Amino acid sequence: MLDSPQIFFGRQPILDRQQQLFAYQLLFRDGLAATGADITDPTQATATVIANAFTELASNNALGPYRCFISIDHELLFSDLIEALPPQLVGLEILETIPPSAEVVARCQQLHERGLTLVINGIIEPDAAYRPLLALADIIKVGIMTLDDERLAQLVPQLKRFGKTLLAEKVESAEQFAVCQGLGFDLFQGYYFARPTIVVGKKLNPSQLALVRLLGLVLEDAETSTIENAFKLEPGLTVNMLRLTNSVSCGLATKITSLRHAITILGRRQLQRWLQLLIYSGGAAQGVDPLLQLAATRGRLMELLADRAHARNREFSDQAFMVGIISLMPALLGTDMTDLLEQLPVAQRVKQALSGYGGALGPLLQLVEATEQTDPQALEEALSHQPAINADFLGACLAQALKWANNLGQEQDATG
Repeated sequence: MLDSPQIFFGRQPILDRQQQLFAYQLLFRDGLAATGADITDPTQATATVIANAFTELASNNALGPYRCFISIDHELLFSDLIEALPPQLVGLEILETIPPSAEVVARCQQLHERGLTLVINGIIEPDAAYRPLLALADIIKVGIMTLDDERLAQLVPQLKRFGKTLLAEKVESAEQFAVCQGLGFDLFQGYYFARPTIVVGKKLNPSQLALVRLLGLVLEDAETSTIENAFKLEPGLTVNMLRLTNSVSCGLATKITSLRHAITILGRRQLQRWLQLLIYSGGAAQGVDPLLQLAATRGRLMELLADRAHARNREFSDQAFMVGIISLMPALLGTDMTDLLEQLPVAQRVKQALSGYGGALGPLLQLVEATEQTDPQALEEALSHQPAINADFLGACLAQALKWANNLGQEQDATG
């Protein structure tokens, strides 16, 4: 049961036409649907969620250099809390439930003049009543799931006349992404990038193949000499590993004298994590890869929650991190989980979680995946199976995981 409404749970990436990260949609829950929480003012509860969550995000730099979009209702639109949000970082998504009254248009004009990005959502007929709002908008969001291809093709030219950035929401497949690109959408929201359909037939580049082989050796606890020999075949990976080792061991007086020495200093645990994350970024274009961000966040969040569920159990936490990372590899590699697990000699507990949400780590993976979705009931159901974890702790862990993943992305850019 959710102990407090004052918590945030997730974010959904918004991508540009090159599938690079543009912004995040912040996902908030107030717990009203399933918990029966004693909240007399739902709008104020949601406002408190936003205030607390954004403070947490801002203090931890969890958004990195990206904006966030926040959905607001009619009452929250006129709340003083909106005035406290930093305009350079926040976009306000005006929901379709807000009538385009003169009062609403005036308020949006005021917020727009403050520098807040305005996102107008739910427009399926750009009629005269909505034109003042559309004129103020920076971004127009279209939920494509409610429109057939013919209607979508008619709507886009109508919206383009306003000269605004168009965002396609709920893009769930490569086919939909291609259609929306062809129609002229600028931004895209949805987990299409994390679905196997977009990478069917995709071949790993040589670097990624080498990473998978190296990861297999580390998971098998192969001899250091065997891992060293495998690295010698990949000069680029060797250079990157030496860079990483130098950053980890900057306080040491001794200098790294060999590959074997570097592997020893880095340690198997750190080496394993580095290889897992590099698999995601090995074929990425310049910029932040959203699949890497999601995988890194999942792995770190799994680890933090596992440490609470099974305190002082290092092996369990390490395996939780592995489950989070590997859970997205089928999307990257264009294969199914069964085939992938046959190639990676992971522990039985990890296999159980990845092959059907089984074992002790399976429900934890379900909880982490639920933080990425827009269904609050699914989140609350997953949380109910974790007695050691409450909503406040989940939110705090997510803030840490987001910060870690963003820092990782910045390090990738710096060393790429």
